[in-house]
Amino acid sequence: MELRQLEYFQMASRLKNITRAAERLRVSQPNITVAIKKLENELGIQLFDRSQKQLSLTPEGAVFLSRIELALRNIQDAVLEVNDYKQLQKGTIKIGIPPMMGAYLFPKIFSSFQQRYSHLDVYLHEEGSVAIREQLERDELDFGIIIIPETSPNLQMLPMAHSQIVCCVPEGSPLAARKAITLQDVADSNLIMMKEGSFLRQTMLQKMKAADITPNIVLESNQVVTIMGLVASGVGIAFLLDMVVRGSSGVCAIPLASPVSVNVGLAWKRDRYISRAAQSFIEFSKDILSHQPDHTML
Repeated sequence: MELRQLEYFQMASRLKNITRAAERLRVSQPNITVAIKKLENELGIQLFDRSQKQLSLTPEGAVFLSRIELALRNIQDAVLEVNDYKQLQKGTIKIGIPPMMGAYLFPKIFSSFQQRYSHLDVYLHEEGSVAIREQLERDELDFGIIIIPETSPNLQMLPMAHSQIVCCVPEGSPLAARKAITLQDVADSNLIMMKEGSFLRQTMLQKMKAADITPNIVLESNQVVTIMGLVASGVGIAFLLDMVVRGSSGVCAIPLASPVSVNVGLAWKRDRYISRAAQSFIEFSKDILSHQPDHTML
């Protein structure tokens, strides 16, 4: 039994898809398929139920996964710690950034960080805030710049910004003159939404459902520039954070009548071993924030 077999099995279990697991691990799909099949032969059990379109664990597979996950995490932490003792001059930091948050907050930090720590490699992974939070919980990322509506017991949080969700409408829309907008005001409007895995999407769809409103989603995109262009062209309206739409041409950002505030920040797993490379990023971020007038990136 080899370590890579366990890692392949773990990732396939999490993503419920061999192809996606191969993409995440940057190996070929046949490699994962062969490794898992070999593992099943060695154990004498079937780990996955392959009768469905989506991979699902057998009862034996679920028990095996629960036993190896802590062991794999301990091995990963041990490797990080040994590398620190060796005082390696290079290190890698894996950071998850939502397209909207990353475009606004991350460049401000990364440009200065890269100048000071040019020997460190930073790997960026773009996902929605909800998906990034899940990946942090599963130890797949070192950090995530995410929206956290409430404190998570498993995550440590460094607040970076405070923002509100606003309704973005074309400048020529009758709604542009409003001081505040209710969900009923836009119940019949075409919606341009962030894709699945976005905190904003999840939040606004929940609020519309609670208001008994069926959303008319005409387009989905994770690119803020694309969304703003579509709104300015009159294709529909969108819900975004006020800090990313300030000064946008052709678009008016109207506050919600029932404000929805969010905190944005750098998050990492509370009980994970923090490598020197990761620790340097935390300390650098704290230093950047300490020099801001209100200790935020806004």
